[in-house]
Amino acid sequence: MPNLHELENAMPVAPLKIVALPSFERMGQRINDYLVEFRKSIHNDKVKNDPAFHGYIEENYLLDVNIPRFGSGEAKAVIDDSIRGKDVFILVDVCNHSITYNMNGYTNHMSPDDHYQDLKRVIAACNGKASRINVIMPFLYEGRQHKRNARESLDCALALEELRNMGISNFITFDAHDPRVQNATPLNGFDNFMPPYQFIKALLNSEDDLLVDKEHLIVISPDEGALDRAIYFATVLGVDTGMFYKRRDYSTIVNGKNPIVAHEFLGDNIDGKDVIIIDDMISSGGSMLDTAKQLKKMNARRVFICCTFGLFTEGLKSFDEAYEKGYFDKVVTTDLTYLPPELYSRPYFIEADMSKFIASLIDFMNHDASLSNVMATTDKIHSILEAYNDRTNMDITL
Repeated sequence: MPNLHELENAMPVAPLKIVALPSFERMGQRINDYLVEFRKSIHNDKVKNDPAFHGYIEENYLLDVNIPRFGSGEAKAVIDDSIRGKDVFILVDVCNHSITYNMNGYTNHMSPDDHYQDLKRVIAACNGKASRINVIMPFLYEGRQHKRNARESLDCALALEELRNMGISNFITFDAHDPRVQNATPLNGFDNFMPPYQFIKALLNSEDDLLVDKEHLIVISPDEGALDRAIYFATVLGVDTGMFYKRRDYSTIVNGKNPIVAHEFLGDNIDGKDVIIIDDMISSGGSMLDTAKQLKKMNARRVFICCTFGLFTEGLKSFDEAYEKGYFDKVVTTDLTYLPPELYSRPYFIEADMSKFIASLIDFMNHDASLSNVMATTDKIHSILEAYNDRTNMDITL
């Protein structure tokens, strides 16, 4: 864990407690295990003897929370543990469609709206007793509805305002579609984190023959929106970048948007180079696979797809077919949202684990310590690249 000495000399805001909603239960358990490990390894005699540190070292930081539903589909949140004076972190994955509930005899899969409503129920159940409430929502609810182009709703801004009015102190998300949506609540804590370190770590752990230099590797943005991510990633790796832009038919509207006619490439020659495509999400995957196909036609050596959120809204069939045709080589996604179990059996899939990073975030926030301690991704990327390129120290699984 980075800069542990800072935590050894800091006071926690309040005793730490974690609420992992059912949508984030598996990930919440891993985060809890890391926090238990972190705090048992801290070297500070005061945590054992000072009453101010009561509850600092525990075997479990997870709160017991239930969200039962009535036959009509209505629900309530019940917190079975005391939260008085606690620093509460609520973890929710609004994209976990695997959870179901019964309503009038029918089985419904939970939508993002359902998960968001459950989050509000838990906040309401805290009933002003917690010292501080923090929300960690990796996939920003309604994050793609962040600006108004016509006479339409601004759902993401409304949700952030609603959470602020309910008493949220800090809101943490990952790779927001447009982080400027935080302007909806300018006086509240809003942190948006990116996973490039976890991407490169996972990729280097799976590939032992990558040459990370300008002659052999290039980072590609599949559209204009992901260009900032690609530029940062390419700059840290010391390689070039390129971009595709989507040419759309603005005379037609299909499913509420203008259909894509073609993807046009802007960038240097990629002949014989390995390519990393980086973006915030895989939704249906159509645009990403079309980009990978065009890169292969341009004689790219290997194509690696790195996306923060693997939603796979139309299943894995198109990815299986594209992989068999050789359009791409690996797909790297984080575990920040629900991933279909069958994805883990695919030869092209690599998971980028974010649980240790989130545990570090929670630990530093609980101490009100600077988050720059866990955000120094540039130095960490350079460190594992040096170990990888040295070939004498291949242990990059830290």
